[in-house]
Amino acid sequence: MIFASDNWMGASDRVAAALVEAAAGHAPAYGNDPLTAAVEASFSRVFEREVATFFVATGTAANALSLAQFAKPGGVVFCHRDAHIAVDECGAPEFFGGGSRLHRIDGAGGKLLPADLAAAIAAYPAEALHHGQPAAVSISQLTEAGTAYTPAEIAEIAAVAHGAGLPLHMDGARFGNAVAGLGVSPAEASWRSGVDVLSFGGSKNGCFAAEAVVFFDPGKARGFEFHRKRAGQLFSKSRFVSAQFAAYLDGDHWLDMAAHANAMAQRLADGLVAAGSAVPLRPLGNEIFATLSKAADGRLRAAGASYYEWPPAGLIAAPLDNDTIFVRLVTSFRTDEADVERFVQIVSAVDA
Repeated sequence: MIFASDNWMGASDRVAAALVEAAAGHAPAYGNDPLTAAVEASFSRVFEREVATFFVATGTAANALSLAQFAKPGGVVFCHRDAHIAVDECGAPEFFGGGSRLHRIDGAGGKLLPADLAAAIAAYPAEALHHGQPAAVSISQLTEAGTAYTPAEIAEIAAVAHGAGLPLHMDGARFGNAVAGLGVSPAEASWRSGVDVLSFGGSKNGCFAAEAVVFFDPGKARGFEFHRKRAGQLFSKSRFVSAQFAAYLDGDHWLDMAAHANAMAQRLADGLVAAGSAVPLRPLGNEIFATLSKAADGRLRAAGASYYEWPPAGLIAAPLDNDTIFVRLVTSFRTDEADVERFVQIVSAVDA
């Protein structure tokens, strides 16, 4: 009953086998091997257009370097108040952006609203010398609340960003879960809706450590290779990341794994609601936020379940009573139906 994070899971058998196969023999270094070239072409097929793709080790590196490509020193990047770049990345976006800063915006369900974004951007007029200048807009997909932006919602955000002359970045650490949950194509969930650069995550969804920065206009990627090198993110044996992505993308394996994780999340959410828990945001991806009685929490911990207690602010309207906690549960490509059923059964047991 491991629901702490999809980061806790291992790698898919197909990805593992591809990595073992790549370990044999030799190949040119620094991404100049045939496998890396083939995978870069695969990204263009997945997104139905020519893209420029760069591998990095972590989601933090992908986000920080994506934004650094556009953020002027002293520039302002607009994001949700709970965005990973604002809460969980130790100042990396500001550091690699040469002293850029983040402007955090409130929004229900982890989402930015176009009107709120427009108002935030307007607070930095070109003639205001002391405030800094807008540099980029960043959204998360899935959001930190487990919700997903629809293509129409992305397009509305993109219209505001582009109207102000700003690029739109998407933190796609769980992009696969969003695409599978929305039932749209990767292209519709990204560049066709106005996204300029995507942090494409694989590590949470079946890879060992594979993340990519995808520019939908290759011309806007000019010079990015130097940012990546200076950040220590250019792999000498790039083919080992390529091998992971080759298996990950082949036959839509990445979407199959994401769809399984999503289905397990929906099953878990349904079971919790039936057991009396409040699930304020129905999962479209693989994250669930729910209430648990402290008695149920004790039974679950004693049975070995892993998950995180979570601050309820912004996610649930009514205050919690003294006998209730709020938690985050994350399913993965490896989540088993039996673990979901066991978790729900323990929650359903009559509290003493």
